[in-house]
Amino acid sequence: MGCSILAAMRHIFIRPASLSSHSMSPAAIVRRGILLTLAGLAIGSSLLPLSPSLAQEGLPPNTPPPTHFMGREIAQTMHFTGAPWLVRESRQREEDCRLLLEALQIQQGETVCDLGCGNGFYTLELAKLVGPKGKVYAVDIQREMLQMLMQRSNQIGFRNIEPVLGGATNPNLPDGAIDLMLCVDVYHEFSYPAEMLAAIRKSLADDGLLVLAEFRAEDPAVPIKPLHKMTKDQAKKELDACGFEVAREFDRLPWQHLLFFKKKDGAQ
Repeated sequence: MGCSILAAMRHIFIRPASLSSHSMSPAAIVRRGILLTLAGLAIGSSLLPLSPSLAQEGLPPNTPPPTHFMGREIAQTMHFTGAPWLVRESRQREEDCRLLLEALQIQQGETVCDLGCGNGFYTLELAKLVGPKGKVYAVDIQREMLQMLMQRSNQIGFRNIEPVLGGATNPNLPDGAIDLMLCVDVYHEFSYPAEMLAAIRKSLADDGLLVLAEFRAEDPAVPIKPLHKMTKDQAKKELDACGFEVAREFDRLPWQHLLFFKKKDGAQ
């Protein structure tokens, strides 16, 4: 399991052990990862339904997903044993997560979604922002991530988070329910981008927003492997082709673009 965590770090970072003199050492992250993963899995798999098969999602069985979309190579999803990287001590310093949350302008009582929520780094913060009258759908395709998230949520006492086991082509959310859907370093890993974006469109409220945070491919100083970075132009091209248009942009994060998309009028 420890090797899997280090592999997940190498999967994304160019220099996983030397990004900051204050970052956790690889050995410390491994130890923490083993404890967090075992604790999360101890909740039991009975809490969540089985993930839908490709056949159930209308895709041919035994067929590998596409490797490219509109000229971009699709990245593989990070394995759940790499979850400690998502809650690393250096993340606020590297990405300014508090500023990202402020930029979302979330209101009390809203219904939001953390798509690709992992073990809940942003989910728990979103739950605070929407308040007890709001709701957060926490969607991930890995059951183990959701189990770790819900253990953390239950320990704190949140009652406004609903875990959802998503599929490769559908987040499995109610139609027209989501005011804001947040995808942090997730969109570039969608196995079926066009199909997933079509399903996201259905789940958004009429004035709902899809927000993508992606590491800047235009900036060689961002120490993330190219496969896990995107340019603004590429993101806009793909979203435009799938029925979205830019509502606004936020350019003050250290490493990431933050792009807000709304549904195009008349698009299906």
